[in-house]
Amino acid sequence: MTSLETDLERLGTQFWEWRDATSFRTSDDIPRVERPAGWLPRFDRAAVDEFGIALAGFAERWAAIGGPGLEELPVATQVDHRLLGAAMARVHWELEVLRNWERDAVFLTSQVLGPWFDLLLAPPPFEARRQSDLVRVLEGIPAAVEQAIANLDRSGVATLARVAVADLRDIGARLASSVEALVPLLHRVTARSLAEAQPAASEALERYRGWLAASADRLGPDVIVGRAAFTWYLRHVALVVHDPEELVRAAMQDSRRSVVAEAATRARHRDLPEAPLATSAASESADQAAAETAVRAFTEASGLMSQPDWLRRYLFAPIPAYLEPVAFLGVNDDLTSIRRVGETATSYVPEPRPDLPYFDAANARDPRLGIIHEGAHAQQLALSWAQPNPLRRHFVDSVANEGIAHYNEELMLTAGLFAGAPHSQAIVHNFMRLRALRVVVDVNLATGAFTLSEAVDFFVRMVPMDVETATEETAYYVATPGLAMAYLVGKHEVMRLVADAAVEARLDGAEFSLRDVHDAVWRNGNVPMSLLRWELLGDRGDVDVLDGAGPWWPSPPTGVSGTH
Repeated sequence: MTSLETDLERLGTQFWEWRDATSFRTSDDIPRVERPAGWLPRFDRAAVDEFGIALAGFAERWAAIGGPGLEELPVATQVDHRLLGAAMARVHWELEVLRNWERDAVFLTSQVLGPWFDLLLAPPPFEARRQSDLVRVLEGIPAAVEQAIANLDRSGVATLARVAVADLRDIGARLASSVEALVPLLHRVTARSLAEAQPAASEALERYRGWLAASADRLGPDVIVGRAAFTWYLRHVALVVHDPEELVRAAMQDSRRSVVAEAATRARHRDLPEAPLATSAASESADQAAAETAVRAFTEASGLMSQPDWLRRYLFAPIPAYLEPVAFLGVNDDLTSIRRVGETATSYVPEPRPDLPYFDAANARDPRLGIIHEGAHAQQLALSWAQPNPLRRHFVDSVANEGIAHYNEELMLTAGLFAGAPHSQAIVHNFMRLRALRVVVDVNLATGAFTLSEAVDFFVRMVPMDVETATEETAYYVATPGLAMAYLVGKHEVMRLVADAAVEARLDGAEFSLRDVHDAVWRNGNVPMSLLRWELLGDRGDVDVLDGAGPWWPSPPTGVSGTH
Protein backbone atom coordinates (compact mmCIF):
# COMPACT_ATOMS: atom_id res chain seq x y z
CA MET A 1 0.00 0.00 0.00
CA THR A 2 1.39 3.40 -0.99
CA SER A 3 1.55 6.36 1.40
CA LEU A 4 -1.33 8.02 -0.46
CA GLU A 5 -3.48 4.92 -0.05
CA THR A 6 -2.61 4.76 3.65
CA ASP A 7 -3.46 8.44 4.07
CA LEU A 8 -6.79 7.95 2.26
CA GLU A 9 -7.75 4.97 4.40
CA ARG A 10 -6.82 6.81 7.60
CA LEU A 11 -8.75 9.91 6.51
CA GLY A 12 -11.80 7.83 5.65
CA THR A 13 -11.77 6.07 9.01
CA GLN A 14 -11.52 9.34 10.92
CA PHE A 15 -14.11 11.13 8.78
CA TRP A 16 -16.74 8.42 9.11
CA GLU A 17 -16.22 8.12 12.86
CA TRP A 18 -16.77 11.90 13.09
CA ARG A 19 -19.73 11.78 10.72
CA ASP A 20 -21.52 9.08 12.75
CA ALA A 21 -21.16 11.21 15.85
CA THR A 22 -22.15 14.59 14.36
CA SER A 23 -24.59 14.06 11.48
CA PHE A 24 -28.15 15.19 12.01
CA ARG A 25 -30.85 12.66 12.74
CA THR A 26 -32.81 11.64 9.62
CA SER A 27 -36.29 10.23 9.14
CA ASP A 28 -35.00 8.12 6.24
CA ASP A 29 -33.95 4.53 6.92
CA ILE A 30 -30.95 4.23 4.58
CA PRO A 31 -28.68 6.85 6.26
CA ARG A 32 -29.34 5.60 9.82
CA VAL A 33 -26.16 4.87 11.74
CA GLU A 34 -25.16 3.57 15.14
CA ARG A 35 -24.49 6.51 17.43
CA PRO A 36 -22.09 6.79 20.37
CA ALA A 37 -23.59 6.01 23.77
CA GLY A 38 -25.59 8.91 25.14
CA TRP A 39 -25.80 10.62 21.74
CA LEU A 40 -28.17 13.53 21.16
CA PRO A 41 -28.38 15.65 17.98
CA ARG A 42 -26.71 19.05 18.12
CA PHE A 43 -28.29 21.75 15.98
CA ASP A 44 -27.41 25.05 17.61
CA ARG A 45 -25.36 27.68 15.76
CA ALA A 46 -22.22 26.98 17.79
CA ALA A 47 -22.39 23.27 16.95
CA VAL A 48 -22.86 23.98 13.24
CA ASP A 49 -19.86 26.32 13.28
CA GLU A 50 -17.85 23.61 15.01
CA PHE A 51 -18.91 21.05 12.40
CA GLY A 52 -17.93 23.42 9.61
CA ILE A 53 -14.43 23.90 11.02
CA ALA A 54 -13.96 20.13 11.34
CA LEU A 55 -15.23 19.61 7.78
CA ALA A 56 -12.74 22.15 6.45
CA GLY A 57 -9.93 20.21 8.07
CA PHE A 58 -11.08 16.94 6.51
CA ALA A 59 -11.59 18.57 3.11
CA GLU A 60 -8.11 20.08 3.09
CA ARG A 61 -6.58 16.68 3.79
CA TRP A 62 -8.77 15.12 1.10
CA ALA A 63 -7.73 17.74 -1.47
CA ALA A 64 -4.05 17.18 -0.64
CA ILE A 65 -4.41 13.44 -1.29
CA GLY A 66 -5.96 14.30 -4.65
CA GLY A 67 -2.77 15.99 -5.82
CA PRO A 68 0.15 14.53 -7.82
CA GLY A 69 0.42 10.77 -7.66
CA LEU A 70 -3.25 9.86 -7.22
CA GLU A 71 -3.79 9.26 -10.94
CA GLU A 72 -0.99 6.67 -10.89
CA LEU A 73 -2.92 4.54 -8.41
CA PRO A 74 -5.51 1.88 -9.36
CA VAL A 75 -8.90 3.12 -10.56
CA ALA A 76 -10.53 1.56 -7.50
CA THR A 77 -8.44 3.80 -5.22
CA GLN A 78 -9.30 6.87 -7.28
CA VAL A 79 -12.98 5.90 -6.99
CA ASP A 80 -12.58 5.67 -3.21
CA HIS A 81 -11.08 9.16 -3.14
CA ARG A 82 -13.92 10.65 -5.18
CA LEU A 83 -16.51 8.85 -3.07
CA LEU A 84 -15.06 10.30 0.12
CA GLY A 85 -15.09 13.74 -1.47
CA ALA A 86 -18.80 13.35 -2.28
CA ALA A 87 -19.48 12.42 1.34
CA MET A 88 -17.76 15.58 2.51
CA ALA A 89 -19.60 17.69 -0.06
CA ARG A 90 -22.87 16.33 1.35
CA VAL A 91 -21.95 17.66 4.80
CA HIS A 92 -21.48 21.13 3.35
CA TRP A 93 -24.77 20.78 1.43
CA GLU A 94 -26.62 20.00 4.65
CA LEU A 95 -24.94 22.58 6.87
CA GLU A 96 -24.63 25.62 4.65
CA VAL A 97 -26.93 25.24 1.64
CA LEU A 98 -30.08 23.48 2.86
CA ARG A 99 -29.73 24.80 6.43
CA ASN A 100 -32.71 22.75 7.60
CA TRP A 101 -31.26 22.91 11.11
CA GLU A 102 -32.57 26.48 11.37
CA ARG A 103 -35.34 26.65 8.75
CA ASP A 104 -37.36 23.46 8.80
CA ALA A 105 -39.75 22.76 11.69
CA VAL A 106 -40.36 19.20 10.43
CA PHE A 107 -36.62 18.55 10.41
CA LEU A 108 -36.28 20.01 13.90
CA THR A 109 -39.15 17.84 15.16
CA SER A 110 -37.03 14.96 13.88
CA GLN A 111 -34.05 16.18 15.92
CA VAL A 112 -36.12 16.67 19.07
CA LEU A 113 -38.16 13.46 19.13
CA GLY A 114 -36.64 11.31 16.38
CA PRO A 115 -33.92 9.78 18.60
CA TRP A 116 -36.69 8.32 20.80
CA PHE A 117 -38.22 6.67 17.72
CA ASP A 118 -34.84 5.37 16.56
CA LEU A 119 -34.11 3.72 19.90
CA LEU A 120 -37.43 1.84 19.69
CA LEU A 121 -36.75 0.26 16.29
CA ALA A 122 -34.52 -2.70 17.11
CA PRO A 123 -36.63 -5.57 18.45
CA PRO A 124 -36.48 -6.41 22.19
CA PRO A 125 -34.76 -7.08 24.46
CA PHE A 126 -33.73 -3.56 25.44
CA GLU A 127 -30.17 -3.88 26.70
CA ALA A 128 -28.76 -1.60 29.40
CA ARG A 129 -27.16 0.92 27.05
CA ARG A 130 -30.36 1.36 25.04
CA GLN A 131 -32.39 1.84 28.21
CA SER A 132 -29.94 4.49 29.41
CA ASP A 133 -30.14 6.27 26.06
CA LEU A 134 -33.95 6.27 26.17
CA VAL A 135 -33.85 8.10 29.50
CA ARG A 136 -31.30 10.59 28.21
CA VAL A 137 -33.38 11.35 25.10
CA LEU A 138 -36.60 11.84 27.05
CA GLU A 139 -34.91 14.06 29.64
CA GLY A 140 -33.33 16.11 26.84
CA ILE A 141 -36.56 16.94 25.01
CA PRO A 142 -37.39 20.20 26.88
CA ALA A 143 -33.97 21.70 26.12
CA ALA A 144 -34.12 20.48 22.52
CA VAL A 145 -37.52 22.15 22.09
CA GLU A 146 -36.14 25.45 23.33
CA GLN A 147 -33.25 25.25 20.85
CA ALA A 148 -35.61 24.37 17.99
CA ILE A 149 -37.82 27.37 18.80
CA ALA A 150 -34.78 29.66 18.96
CA ASN A 151 -33.59 28.47 15.53
CA LEU A 152 -37.01 28.82 13.92
CA ASP A 153 -37.70 32.19 15.51
CA ARG A 154 -34.64 33.43 13.65
CA SER A 155 -34.94 31.66 10.29
CA GLY A 156 -38.01 29.38 10.18
CA VAL A 157 -40.15 28.72 7.10
CA ALA A 158 -43.92 29.14 7.44
CA THR A 159 -45.07 26.25 5.24
CA LEU A 160 -42.94 23.70 7.05
CA ALA A 161 -44.09 25.02 10.42
CA ARG A 162 -47.71 24.34 9.42
CA VAL A 163 -46.81 20.80 8.30
CA ALA A 164 -45.10 20.21 11.65
CA VAL A 165 -48.20 21.43 13.51
CA ALA A 166 -50.25 18.74 11.76
CA ASP A 167 -47.61 16.09 12.50
CA LEU A 168 -47.61 17.00 16.20
CA ARG A 169 -51.34 16.71 16.83
CA ASP A 170 -51.90 15.25 20.34
CA ILE A 171 -48.15 14.70 20.61
CA GLY A 172 -48.04 14.95 24.40
CA ALA A 173 -50.58 12.17 24.81
CA ARG A 174 -48.97 10.11 22.08
CA LEU A 175 -45.59 10.26 23.78
CA ALA A 176 -47.22 9.28 27.06
CA SER A 177 -48.81 6.25 25.33
CA SER A 178 -45.45 5.25 23.87
CA VAL A 179 -43.77 5.40 27.27
CA GLU A 180 -46.61 3.52 28.96
CA ALA A 181 -46.45 0.69 26.42
CA LEU A 182 -42.66 0.49 26.67
CA VAL A 183 -42.06 0.40 30.43
CA PRO A 184 -43.13 -3.24 30.98
CA LEU A 185 -40.14 -4.25 28.84
CA LEU A 186 -37.62 -2.25 30.86
CA HIS A 187 -35.79 -2.48 34.15
CA ARG A 188 -37.76 -0.94 37.01
CA VAL A 189 -35.16 1.82 37.49
CA THR A 190 -35.40 2.79 33.83
CA ALA A 191 -39.19 2.60 33.95
CA ARG A 192 -39.27 4.95 36.93
CA SER A 193 -36.90 7.41 35.26
CA LEU A 194 -39.00 7.47 32.09
CA ALA A 195 -42.20 7.93 34.07
CA GLU A 196 -40.62 10.91 35.82
CA ALA A 197 -39.28 12.49 32.61
CA GLN A 198 -42.34 11.96 30.40
CA PRO A 199 -44.64 14.74 31.71
CA ALA A 200 -42.04 17.46 31.13
CA ALA A 201 -41.21 16.03 27.70
CA SER A 202 -44.88 15.91 26.70
CA GLU A 203 -45.46 19.44 27.97
CA ALA A 204 -42.45 20.73 26.01
CA LEU A 205 -43.65 19.08 22.80
CA GLU A 206 -47.12 20.57 23.23
CA ARG A 207 -45.49 23.95 23.85
CA TYR A 208 -43.48 23.48 20.64
CA ARG A 209 -46.64 22.71 18.67
CA GLY A 210 -48.41 25.71 20.19
CA TRP A 211 -45.52 28.01 19.35
CA LEU A 212 -45.47 26.75 15.75
CA ALA A 213 -49.21 27.26 15.35
CA ALA A 214 -49.04 30.79 16.78
CA SER A 215 -45.89 31.78 14.88
CA ALA A 216 -46.34 30.23 11.43
CA ASP A 217 -47.94 33.29 9.84
CA ARG A 218 -44.96 35.49 10.70
CA LEU A 219 -42.26 33.02 9.64
CA GLY A 220 -40.46 33.29 6.33
CA PRO A 221 -41.25 32.10 2.79
CA ASP A 222 -40.11 28.79 1.28
CA VAL A 223 -36.45 28.88 0.33
CA ILE A 224 -35.52 27.47 -3.08
CA VAL A 225 -31.92 26.39 -3.61
CA GLY A 226 -31.98 27.40 -7.27
CA ARG A 227 -30.62 25.79 -10.41
CA ALA A 228 -26.96 26.61 -9.81
CA ALA A 229 -26.85 25.15 -6.30
CA PHE A 230 -28.92 22.13 -7.32
CA THR A 231 -26.61 21.43 -10.23
CA TRP A 232 -23.70 21.68 -7.77
CA TYR A 233 -25.41 19.00 -5.68
CA LEU A 234 -25.85 16.77 -8.75
CA ARG A 235 -22.19 17.07 -9.77
CA HIS A 236 -20.48 16.97 -6.38
CA VAL A 237 -22.74 14.97 -4.03
CA ALA A 238 -24.87 12.62 -6.16
CA LEU A 239 -22.19 12.54 -8.91
CA VAL A 240 -24.87 12.67 -11.62
CA VAL A 241 -23.84 14.14 -14.97
CA HIS A 242 -27.26 15.04 -16.37
CA ASP A 243 -28.68 18.55 -16.20
CA PRO A 244 -31.89 19.15 -14.23
CA GLU A 245 -33.97 19.63 -17.39
CA GLU A 246 -32.80 16.27 -18.75
CA LEU A 247 -33.92 14.56 -15.56
CA VAL A 248 -37.40 16.10 -15.86
CA ARG A 249 -37.78 15.08 -19.52
CA ALA A 250 -36.72 11.51 -18.77
CA ALA A 251 -39.14 11.35 -15.83
CA MET A 252 -42.09 12.55 -17.91
CA GLN A 253 -41.33 9.89 -20.50
CA ASP A 254 -41.17 7.21 -17.80
CA SER A 255 -44.44 8.47 -16.34
CA ARG A 256 -46.22 8.10 -19.68
CA ARG A 257 -44.79 4.62 -20.19
CA SER A 258 -45.96 3.48 -16.76
CA VAL A 259 -49.45 4.96 -17.23
CA VAL A 260 -49.91 2.97 -20.44
CA ALA A 261 -48.47 -0.22 -18.94
CA GLU A 262 -50.70 0.01 -15.88
CA ALA A 263 -53.80 0.74 -17.98
CA ALA A 264 -53.08 -2.20 -20.29
CA THR A 265 -52.51 -4.56 -17.36
CA ARG A 266 -55.73 -3.52 -15.63
CA ALA A 267 -57.73 -3.74 -18.87
CA ARG A 268 -56.49 -7.25 -19.61
CA HIS A 269 -57.38 -8.48 -16.11
CA ARG A 270 -60.40 -6.25 -15.47
CA ASP A 271 -62.63 -9.17 -14.45
CA LEU A 272 -60.15 -10.62 -11.96
CA PRO A 273 -60.93 -9.66 -8.35
CA GLU A 274 -58.28 -7.82 -6.38
CA ALA A 275 -56.25 -9.83 -3.86
CA PRO A 276 -57.79 -9.58 -0.37
CA LEU A 277 -56.17 -7.73 2.50
CA ALA A 278 -54.33 -9.83 5.05
CA THR A 279 -56.56 -10.72 7.99
CA SER A 280 -54.11 -9.35 10.57
CA ALA A 281 -50.61 -7.94 10.91
CA ALA A 282 -49.51 -11.30 12.30
CA SER A 283 -50.86 -13.23 9.32
CA GLU A 284 -49.36 -10.65 6.93
CA SER A 285 -46.00 -11.16 8.64
CA ALA A 286 -46.26 -14.93 8.32
CA ASP A 287 -47.16 -14.63 4.63
CA GLN A 288 -44.26 -12.26 4.09
CA ALA A 289 -41.77 -14.63 5.73
CA ALA A 290 -42.73 -17.37 3.30
CA ALA A 291 -42.73 -14.95 0.38
CA GLU A 292 -39.29 -13.62 1.30
CA THR A 293 -37.84 -17.12 1.11
CA ALA A 294 -39.56 -17.67 -2.23
CA VAL A 295 -38.30 -14.36 -3.67
CA ARG A 296 -34.74 -15.21 -2.67
CA ALA A 297 -35.04 -18.61 -4.35
CA PHE A 298 -36.54 -16.96 -7.46
CA THR A 299 -33.69 -14.45 -7.63
CA GLU A 300 -31.07 -17.18 -7.35
CA ALA A 301 -32.73 -19.65 -9.70
CA SER A 302 -33.34 -16.97 -12.35
CA GLY A 303 -29.67 -16.06 -12.43
CA LEU A 304 -30.41 -12.49 -11.38
CA MET A 305 -28.26 -12.18 -8.28
CA SER A 306 -26.43 -14.35 -5.77
CA GLN A 307 -28.05 -15.10 -2.42
CA PRO A 308 -25.19 -16.18 -0.14
CA ASP A 309 -26.11 -18.33 2.84
CA TRP A 310 -24.88 -15.71 5.32
CA LEU A 311 -27.10 -12.95 3.90
CA ARG A 312 -29.56 -11.95 6.62
CA ARG A 313 -33.34 -12.02 6.20
CA TYR A 314 -35.83 -9.19 5.82
CA LEU A 315 -39.06 -9.87 7.73
CA PHE A 316 -42.31 -8.11 8.62
CA ALA A 317 -43.58 -7.85 12.21
CA PRO A 318 -46.69 -6.22 13.73
CA ILE A 319 -45.91 -2.69 14.82
CA PRO A 320 -45.30 -2.61 18.60
CA ALA A 321 -47.64 -0.57 20.77
CA TYR A 322 -44.74 1.58 21.97
CA LEU A 323 -43.75 2.51 18.39
CA GLU A 324 -47.16 3.16 16.84
CA PRO A 325 -47.85 6.52 18.58
CA VAL A 326 -44.66 8.03 17.12
CA ALA A 327 -44.63 6.17 13.81
CA PHE A 328 -44.75 9.43 11.85
CA LEU A 329 -41.12 10.13 12.73
CA GLY A 330 -39.57 7.88 10.12
CA VAL A 331 -39.66 4.73 8.02
CA ASN A 332 -40.95 2.05 10.36
CA ASP A 333 -38.19 -0.49 9.96
CA ASP A 334 -34.92 -1.60 11.50
CA LEU A 335 -32.42 -2.27 8.72
CA THR A 336 -29.74 -2.75 11.43
CA SER A 337 -26.23 -1.30 10.96
CA ILE A 338 -22.63 -2.03 10.06
CA ARG A 339 -22.08 -3.62 13.49
CA ARG A 340 -25.32 -5.64 13.27
CA VAL A 341 -24.94 -6.81 9.69
CA GLY A 342 -25.85 -10.41 10.48
CA GLU A 343 -29.10 -9.60 12.28
CA THR A 344 -32.52 -9.90 10.67
CA ALA A 345 -33.89 -6.66 9.21
CA THR A 346 -37.41 -5.95 10.50
CA SER A 347 -40.18 -3.91 8.90
CA TYR A 348 -43.14 -3.06 11.13
CA VAL A 349 -46.62 -3.25 9.60
CA PRO A 350 -49.95 -1.91 10.89
CA GLU A 351 -53.12 -3.91 11.29
CA PRO A 352 -54.79 -4.23 7.86
CA ARG A 353 -57.79 -1.96 7.24
CA PRO A 354 -59.48 -0.50 4.15
CA ASP A 355 -57.92 2.97 4.56
CA LEU A 356 -54.27 1.95 4.89
CA PRO A 357 -51.66 4.35 3.44
CA TYR A 358 -50.47 3.66 -0.10
CA PHE A 359 -47.47 1.38 0.44
CA ASP A 360 -48.93 -0.34 3.52
CA ALA A 361 -52.04 -1.19 1.50
CA ALA A 362 -49.94 -2.72 -1.27
CA ASN A 363 -47.97 -4.86 1.21
CA ALA A 364 -51.15 -6.03 2.94
CA ARG A 365 -52.36 -7.54 -0.35
CA ASP A 366 -49.03 -8.85 -1.63
CA PRO A 367 -46.02 -8.61 0.73
CA ARG A 368 -43.68 -9.20 -2.19
CA LEU A 369 -44.32 -5.58 -3.16
CA GLY A 370 -42.41 -4.53 -0.04
CA ILE A 371 -39.79 -7.24 -0.41
CA ILE A 372 -38.71 -6.03 -3.85
CA HIS A 373 -37.97 -2.53 -2.54
CA GLU A 374 -37.29 -2.39 1.21
CA GLY A 375 -36.05 -5.96 1.05
CA ALA A 376 -33.63 -4.88 -1.68
CA HIS A 377 -32.39 -2.15 0.67
CA ALA A 378 -31.89 -4.71 3.43
CA GLN A 379 -29.80 -6.92 1.15
CA GLN A 380 -27.85 -4.10 -0.49
CA LEU A 381 -26.91 -2.58 2.86
CA ALA A 382 -25.83 -5.93 4.29
CA LEU A 383 -23.71 -6.70 1.22
CA SER A 384 -22.14 -3.24 1.30
CA TRP A 385 -21.43 -3.39 5.04
CA ALA A 386 -19.78 -6.81 4.66
CA GLN A 387 -17.49 -5.91 1.78
CA PRO A 388 -13.76 -5.69 2.56
CA ASN A 389 -13.32 -2.03 1.57
CA PRO A 390 -14.32 0.10 4.58
CA LEU A 391 -14.57 3.27 2.48
CA ARG A 392 -17.56 1.82 0.60
CA ARG A 393 -19.64 0.74 3.58
CA HIS A 394 -21.26 4.11 4.26
CA PHE A 395 -24.25 6.00 2.87
CA VAL A 396 -23.31 9.01 0.73
CA ASP A 397 -26.40 9.89 -1.32
CA SER A 398 -29.82 8.37 -1.99
CA VAL A 399 -29.50 8.25 -5.79
CA ALA A 400 -27.36 5.11 -5.64
CA ASN A 401 -29.26 3.27 -2.89
CA GLU A 402 -32.82 4.19 -3.87
CA GLY A 403 -31.95 3.71 -7.52
CA ILE A 404 -30.95 0.10 -6.87
CA ALA A 405 -34.18 -0.64 -4.98
CA HIS A 406 -36.39 0.98 -7.63
CA TYR A 407 -34.43 -0.83 -10.36
CA ASN A 408 -35.04 -4.06 -8.49
CA GLU A 409 -38.82 -3.48 -8.60
CA GLU A 410 -38.83 -3.34 -12.39
CA LEU A 411 -36.27 -6.15 -12.63
CA MET A 412 -38.51 -8.51 -10.64
CA LEU A 413 -41.57 -7.52 -12.64
CA THR A 414 -39.77 -8.12 -15.93
CA ALA A 415 -38.29 -11.42 -14.75
CA GLY A 416 -41.78 -12.78 -13.99
CA LEU A 417 -41.99 -12.74 -10.21
CA PHE A 418 -45.60 -11.50 -10.45
CA ALA A 419 -46.64 -13.68 -13.37
CA GLY A 420 -49.59 -15.06 -11.43
CA ALA A 421 -50.53 -11.76 -9.76
CA PRO A 422 -51.72 -9.25 -12.38
CA HIS A 423 -52.96 -6.74 -9.81
CA SER A 424 -49.48 -6.68 -8.28
CA GLN A 425 -48.07 -6.09 -11.76
CA ALA A 426 -50.33 -3.05 -12.06
CA ILE A 427 -49.21 -1.78 -8.67
CA VAL A 428 -45.54 -1.97 -9.66
CA HIS A 429 -46.36 0.11 -12.75
CA ASN A 430 -48.15 2.52 -10.42
CA PHE A 431 -45.04 2.71 -8.22
CA MET A 432 -43.09 3.73 -11.33
CA ARG A 433 -45.57 6.45 -12.25
CA LEU A 434 -45.58 7.99 -8.79
CA ARG A 435 -41.80 8.01 -8.56
CA ALA A 436 -41.47 9.53 -12.02
CA LEU A 437 -43.86 12.35 -11.11
CA ARG A 438 -41.88 12.99 -7.94
CA VAL A 439 -38.81 13.69 -10.05
CA VAL A 440 -40.69 16.39 -11.94
CA VAL A 441 -41.83 18.10 -8.75
CA ASP A 442 -38.57 17.65 -6.85
CA VAL A 443 -36.30 18.98 -9.58
CA ASN A 444 -38.60 21.78 -10.73
CA LEU A 445 -39.05 23.00 -7.16
CA ALA A 446 -35.30 22.92 -6.54
CA THR A 447 -34.47 24.88 -9.68
CA GLY A 448 -37.32 27.35 -9.29
CA ALA A 449 -39.16 26.16 -12.40
CA PHE A 450 -42.18 25.41 -10.16
CA THR A 451 -43.57 27.54 -7.39
CA LEU A 452 -45.02 25.65 -4.45
CA SER A 453 -48.56 26.22 -5.70
CA GLU A 454 -47.64 24.99 -9.20
CA ALA A 455 -46.09 21.85 -7.71
CA VAL A 456 -49.22 21.20 -5.64
CA ASP A 457 -51.40 21.65 -8.71
CA PHE A 458 -49.20 19.26 -10.70
CA PHE A 459 -49.62 16.53 -8.09
CA VAL A 460 -53.37 17.11 -7.80
CA ARG A 461 -53.83 16.76 -11.57
CA MET A 462 -51.32 14.05 -12.41
CA VAL A 463 -51.38 11.54 -9.53
CA PRO A 464 -54.25 12.46 -8.67
CA MET A 465 -53.82 13.59 -5.06
CA ASP A 466 -55.83 15.72 -2.67
CA VAL A 467 -54.62 19.29 -2.09
CA GLU A 468 -53.73 18.73 1.58
CA THR A 469 -51.54 15.70 0.89
CA ALA A 470 -49.98 17.37 -2.15
CA THR A 471 -49.11 20.45 -0.08
CA GLU A 472 -47.51 18.35 2.64
CA GLU A 473 -45.47 16.33 0.15
CA THR A 474 -44.24 19.33 -1.82
CA ALA A 475 -43.23 21.11 1.39
CA TYR A 476 -40.92 18.19 2.18
CA TYR A 477 -39.38 18.46 -1.29
CA VAL A 478 -38.58 22.13 -0.79
CA ALA A 479 -36.59 21.24 2.32
CA THR A 480 -34.87 18.12 0.93
CA PRO A 481 -34.13 18.69 -2.77
CA GLY A 482 -32.75 15.60 -4.50
CA LEU A 483 -34.34 12.97 -2.27
CA ALA A 484 -37.60 12.40 -4.14
CA MET A 485 -35.85 12.29 -7.50
CA ALA A 486 -33.36 9.67 -6.26
CA TYR A 487 -35.53 6.63 -7.04
CA LEU A 488 -36.04 7.12 -10.76
CA VAL A 489 -32.80 8.98 -11.50
CA GLY A 490 -30.88 6.24 -9.73
CA LYS A 491 -32.81 3.50 -11.53
CA HIS A 492 -31.93 5.03 -14.88
CA GLU A 493 -28.26 5.15 -13.84
CA VAL A 494 -28.29 1.46 -12.89
CA MET A 495 -30.08 0.48 -16.10
CA ARG A 496 -27.55 2.40 -18.19
CA LEU A 497 -24.64 0.67 -16.48
CA VAL A 498 -26.14 -2.83 -16.79
CA ALA A 499 -27.17 -2.31 -20.42
CA ASP A 500 -23.73 -0.99 -21.37
CA ALA A 501 -22.08 -3.93 -19.62
CA ALA A 502 -24.21 -6.29 -21.71
CA VAL A 503 -23.26 -4.50 -24.95
CA GLU A 504 -19.59 -4.49 -24.02
CA ALA A 505 -19.64 -8.23 -23.34
CA ARG A 506 -21.25 -8.88 -26.74
CA LEU A 507 -18.71 -6.71 -28.56
CA ASP A 508 -15.89 -8.52 -26.77
CA GLY A 509 -17.35 -11.91 -27.66
CA ALA A 510 -17.75 -12.74 -23.96
CA GLU A 511 -20.66 -14.32 -22.17
CA PHE A 512 -22.67 -11.70 -20.28
CA SER A 513 -23.56 -12.56 -16.70
CA LEU A 514 -26.40 -10.50 -15.30
CA ARG A 515 -25.73 -12.12 -11.93
CA ASP A 516 -22.11 -10.92 -11.86
CA VAL A 517 -23.03 -7.33 -12.73
CA HIS A 518 -25.83 -7.21 -10.16
CA ASP A 519 -23.57 -8.74 -7.50
CA ALA A 520 -21.01 -5.99 -8.13
CA VAL A 521 -23.63 -3.22 -8.10
CA TRP A 522 -25.29 -4.40 -4.88
CA ARG A 523 -21.95 -4.97 -3.14
CA ASN A 524 -20.94 -1.41 -4.08
CA GLY A 525 -24.42 -0.05 -3.55
CA ASN A 526 -23.26 3.14 -1.82
CA VAL A 527 -21.10 4.12 -4.80
CA PRO A 528 -22.63 6.37 -7.50
CA MET A 529 -23.00 4.63 -10.86
CA SER A 530 -20.80 7.24 -12.56
CA LEU A 531 -17.87 5.91 -10.52
CA LEU A 532 -18.83 2.26 -10.94
CA ARG A 533 -18.91 2.72 -14.73
CA TRP A 534 -15.29 3.79 -14.54
CA GLU A 535 -14.30 0.88 -12.33
CA LEU A 536 -16.37 -1.92 -13.90
CA LEU A 537 -16.45 -0.86 -17.55
CA GLY A 538 -13.33 1.29 -17.88
CA ASP A 539 -15.61 4.12 -19.05
CA ARG A 540 -14.64 7.43 -17.51
CA GLY A 541 -16.94 9.53 -19.68
CA ASP A 542 -19.13 10.49 -16.71
CA VAL A 543 -16.05 11.21 -14.61
CA ASP A 544 -14.77 13.61 -17.26
CA VAL A 545 -18.08 15.49 -17.14
CA LEU A 546 -17.87 15.66 -13.34
CA ASP A 547 -14.30 16.94 -13.61
CA GLY A 548 -15.59 19.71 -15.86
CA ALA A 549 -17.56 21.07 -12.89
CA GLY A 550 -14.29 21.73 -11.06
CA PRO A 551 -13.33 20.69 -7.53
CA TRP A 552 -15.93 21.13 -4.81
CA TRP A 553 -13.32 22.33 -2.33
CA PRO A 554 -12.19 25.00 -1.51
CA SER A 555 -15.02 26.87 -3.30
CA PRO A 556 -18.37 25.30 -2.41
CA PRO A 557 -21.60 27.30 -2.77
CA THR A 558 -22.48 29.37 0.25
CA GLY A 559 -26.20 29.96 -0.14
CA VAL A 560 -29.33 29.71 -2.21
CA SER A 561 -30.44 31.63 -5.25
CA GLY A 562 -34.02 32.60 -4.63
CA THR A 563 -37.33 32.19 -2.82
CA HIS A 564 -40.96 31.73 -3.69
